[in-house]
Amino acid sequence: MAITSANQLELLQTAEAVAREKMIDPNLVVEAMEESLARAAKSRYGAEMDIRVSIDRKTGRATFTRVRTVVEDEELENYQAEFTVEQAKQYLDDPKVGDTFVEEVPPVEMGRIAAQSAKQVILQKVREAERDRQFEEFKDRAGTIINGLVKREEYGNVIVDVGAGEAILRRNEKIGRESYRPNDRIRVYIKDVRREQRGPQIFLSRTAPEFMAELFKMEVPEIYDGIIEIKAVARDPGSRAKIAVISYDNSIDPVGACVGMRGSRVQAVVNELQGEKIDIIPWNEDQPTFLVNALQPAEVSKVVLDEEAGKIEVVVPEEQLSLAIGRRGQNVRLASQLTGLDIDIMTEEQESARRQAEFELRTKLFVDNLDLDEFFAQLLVSEGFSNLEEVAYVELDELLVIDGVDEDTANELQARARDVLEAQNKAALESARALGVEDSLVEFEGLTPQMIEALAKDDVKTLEDFATCADWELAGGWTTVDGERVKDDGVLEPFDVSLEEAQQLIMTARVMLGWVDPADLEAEAEEELDAEEAEETEV
Repeated sequence: MAITSANQLELLQTAEAVAREKMIDPNLVVEAMEESLARAAKSRYGAEMDIRVSIDRKTGRATFTRVRTVVEDEELENYQAEFTVEQAKQYLDDPKVGDTFVEEVPPVEMGRIAAQSAKQVILQKVREAERDRQFEEFKDRAGTIINGLVKREEYGNVIVDVGAGEAILRRNEKIGRESYRPNDRIRVYIKDVRREQRGPQIFLSRTAPEFMAELFKMEVPEIYDGIIEIKAVARDPGSRAKIAVISYDNSIDPVGACVGMRGSRVQAVVNELQGEKIDIIPWNEDQPTFLVNALQPAEVSKVVLDEEAGKIEVVVPEEQLSLAIGRRGQNVRLASQLTGLDIDIMTEEQESARRQAEFELRTKLFVDNLDLDEFFAQLLVSEGFSNLEEVAYVELDELLVIDGVDEDTANELQARARDVLEAQNKAALESARALGVEDSLVEFEGLTPQMIEALAKDDVKTLEDFATCADWELAGGWTTVDGERVKDDGVLEPFDVSLEEAQQLIMTARVMLGWVDPADLEAEAEEELDAEEAEETEV
């Protein structure tokens, strides 16, 4: 088949028809045709030749040209597409390296195989253009809700027609046991859009917490306008959910606005989520207060927050325990997801028993180490003393307020406590040296003998070893694994070393070893200070 004047215009018409059908740029189709014709020409003239085809966008006339490039003598490899400066002189005036010589060659007759090959090239280019268009259309729509039409179900996954292509709703992203039939309308959340080898992949979800947030945004105008903000969402898809909201207008109740007149707004969301029960909770900056709200409908007696560990203890009356925990732990689990805290729930009786156990343990500590009778030791614990260091180094006046303690008794108490601590320090240091600890670590300021012993047991025996530690390895921390917070134990955690203190100790060691320039630390501190001041100014 040769491209004659009779079918030149037909070529352009075909390109426009394909472009309209696939909703892509006609130029892309014409470029695919040019590439396919060039391939056919190379099979006729030789694969090593640089044959190019240009199709006139108005007349449809295809021009076949051969291009040769001027190269250095030693770089000449392809004699069909390259030539030297000397060889080029017969075609070009004053040729230079990089110049090209273009000459028109006769059009080729396309046989059956060549025509089939050209068709494949065009189809491939059109598919690529279609995929690019689909990706560009959906890449910025991630995080929004879209309505689609169910096409089919494959192994539990639902293939959804979203207009300009297909998307997938995986089995684990469906609510409960919901099932769909072809041509069912479905409302879904676009969770992710990825460019993959087989084309753009659009992943949908109906279980994502963001899906619920977007549904509320559609139903509650105040959220859409920014007057009310959704601060956190926790879901057990198809069963129950908790959503925390805050209002930036004192005249608008965030919970009431989300519930709507006679529950109309929240009911619309519940219906979309297959009857999922939704607790709407007022958000509060004070974490304990927020947690009390999050555990509704259970009543809370007391809350103890450990900010560093991201952990919170909640005390409830005995009759409220099952309500606070919820069926299969659902209520406390959702409250934990909502607040981002690990929650320990106990009854008032359990808390009383734990406090009694702590009281007895501290009493025994003072009885065994300070040679006191049980009554006197209990007096110390009742006044808030929990360890030997507090007794040994507290101001004398704080001991004198205890009934029956005069100045001589207080001095004797502190002397006994210091003697015990010195003996413990000596034993810990001897143990550490026996384990191979070097003087560089023993003499490092900020570490007690017990800390040095603990480090030695963890194979940290030199200042260099200590300087290579991470702060969480010393102070401990929390890691999120598969959505659950997992505790990382720190070597110095039993000694109440915080993350900030661990960072300071490690950085001091690095400065002493010359690994870090103190000037760099000062510059970083100044930058952080400037950033904080800028934030305060904005607020």
